[in-house]
Amino acid sequence: MEKEKRFSNRFVQINQGIVGPCAPKQKTIVYKNIGDYPTTPKAYLDVAKNYSNPLVIGPPICDELIALVQHMFTEEEAMAARHLRAFPLGKSAEKVAQAEHRPVPEIRAILNRLANEKRVIVGHGPDTKKVYDILPILPGTFEMALMRPSMDTLTEWHKRFAVLFEALWETGYLTDFLKFPNPAVRYLPVMKSISALPVAWPSDRLQEILDRYDLFAVGLCQCRLTEKLVDRECGRPMENCTAFGKAAIPVIKAGMMRQVEKQEIIDIKAKAEASGLVSWMFNEESGKGPANSCSCCGCCCHMMRTVSEFNMPGMIAPPHFIPEFKEAECDHCGKCATRCPMGAITVDVKGKTAIHNIQRCVGCGLCVLACDKKHAITMKAVPDYKKPASGWATLLATLAPNLARNAWNAWRAR
Repeated sequence: MEKEKRFSNRFVQINQGIVGPCAPKQKTIVYKNIGDYPTTPKAYLDVAKNYSNPLVIGPPICDELIALVQHMFTEEEAMAARHLRAFPLGKSAEKVAQAEHRPVPEIRAILNRLANEKRVIVGHGPDTKKVYDILPILPGTFEMALMRPSMDTLTEWHKRFAVLFEALWETGYLTDFLKFPNPAVRYLPVMKSISALPVAWPSDRLQEILDRYDLFAVGLCQCRLTEKLVDRECGRPMENCTAFGKAAIPVIKAGMMRQVEKQEIIDIKAKAEASGLVSWMFNEESGKGPANSCSCCGCCCHMMRTVSEFNMPGMIAPPHFIPEFKEAECDHCGKCATRCPMGAITVDVKGKTAIHNIQRCVGCGLCVLACDKKHAITMKAVPDYKKPASGWATLLATLAPNLARNAWNAWRAR
């Protein structure tokens, strides 16, 4: 493994000898109505209404959403896209053409361009029977539009998309959907932090998870790519967004990721960990269905930033392991707090105190690696830890009640 380098986290600060998280950012979203945009073409407004549905974790009607929609689609494209809904309510080109009173070949060409070139909608099935639908802005459209194996294919359209998406994200609209927890993903402890822990399960160890699959793909992290495009990159490696098994097939076929061998994935993840990144997996362990993993930092990852920026844990499962601090051996240097991607540790360097906020901790173990001289931190198992779901059906059934409650909460907020 490469020698560990030091990278900053813009949501961890040092203030008068105290190393810890920045003050939480407040939601700045300004709720508006369709009637507030009398000069905007109706097609754009219709598309925006579809994206704003709380059932697809949609942002409310606001200036930032309208601007993003107007960039994503030309007016002609919006006239076709406005008839689409999220899966499983997709429509065929024939139905869209009928609604628009346009020739089917023209509509099919528009929809295929949106699905295959811009990748802001999705098409399912063979060409003659293909059905199209929209995706949520996040997760969904954001990842699809920016997913790629290298930066060579980025255009000015992609750069502008990233800027407008980030403006929408920073309004904090997503916090409306985080009141009730939805632990869809879990973070794995970094390999070096649990290498000697006999109580670690196969679901805690990346290499043992990878052993279940025989097809692998890797591409650029869309979050760090976005931060680079808005001139706020942290400098950590970008090529570590991965797909395994069935999930790798479509992204390889579409040229969105490159196919690699398992050992290259392991090497990529080791390099990511050496730079202070931690990897997530979906919170199920069947080894079947879609399997993805990206390596994240608290300053770029939009999932982690719900915690590090807005102090709103909600999408991340509680950890299997948490740090245990040996107070007698700690010199309160603050290195652990600096390295924590979630701002879960606060150290008063002058007052010689340390606080661990377990609600923000994802159990990654980076603090253990940071304490490389004193070795005052070890990892311990959480006694009442709940194992990942046995399969996708179980996971979705577990998430469904709070997904519905959060959608209702967002609807009421508007």
